[in-house]
Amino acid sequence: MLNKQKRMLFEKQAEVAKAIAHPLRIAILDFLKNREQCVCDIAEHIGSEQSNVSRHLSVMVKAGVLECRKDGLKVIYKLKTTCILDCFSCITTCLKQQAKENEKLFGVLSK
Repeated sequence: MLNKQKRMLFEKQAEVAKAIAHPLRIAILDFLKNREQCVCDIAEHIGSEQSNVSRHLSVMVKAGVLECRKDGLKVIYKLKTTCILDCFSCITTCLKQQAKENEKLFGVLSK
């Protein structure tokens, strides 16, 4: 049985996972990997309305994935920890493995 601390850790991990589990949010994280950016530049880069991007950014700030600061009238966002990007490398490796397995399966089926 899980102890209370372990359960709380898993709940917090799930919150972070939910906060990044959206294609636009992944695109935002990728855009922020090299430097901090304002909302207007993020919105332009990913091709979405600023209000929509702001909602996504808010979710990730609340989950502790991003941090923000005011610079005059602009709000600037950056990754709180760049290691969050490591999980996407792992996911990509999983996808490549699935592709290999599917290739083998479909190879067998086509015979």
